[in-house]
Amino acid sequence: MLKGFEELTTDIKTSIRITMGIINTLFGSSDKNSKKKESFVNWIPLTSVEQLNEIEKLSEKEPIAIFKHSTRCGISSMVIKRFENSFDESLKNLKVYYLDLLNYRDISNEVGYKFQVHHQSPQLLIIKNKEAVAHASHYEIARIDLKSF
Repeated sequence: MLKGFEELTTDIKTSIRITMGIINTLFGSSDKNSKKKESFVNWIPLTSVEQLNEIEKLSEKEPIAIFKHSTRCGISSMVIKRFENSFDESLKNLKVYYLDLLNYRDISNEVGYKFQVHHQSPQLLIIKNKEAVAHASHYEIARIDLKSF
């Protein structure tokens, strides 16, 4: 009878180990020693309407990205993590403006007006030659090929 108990205990331990592996994969490990992947995103806080004029001017020479993010939205948090993880070293010079929608809703409204894009959250816009040449929201953000601009 003790042998059956040991096998059951081993099965439970294996199940717990597998479950914890899945949880860590989905939500990240709490292991302080685990290495965090280096992010190549050069976030530039978008905190004033005046910066939109700067973005327009810069977009005449290079593509500019605007990432609109809601810090209270779970989907937005997941999408921004995916965006950061997909951003490799070849994109490190791409200027990416970060817009916190909860604190700067008026700027978000102006972004929509200036670049003729309907508001969504999360949302990524690519600005080139003073206009939005690409935009996507939610999980569609991953489909924008940043290297093609």
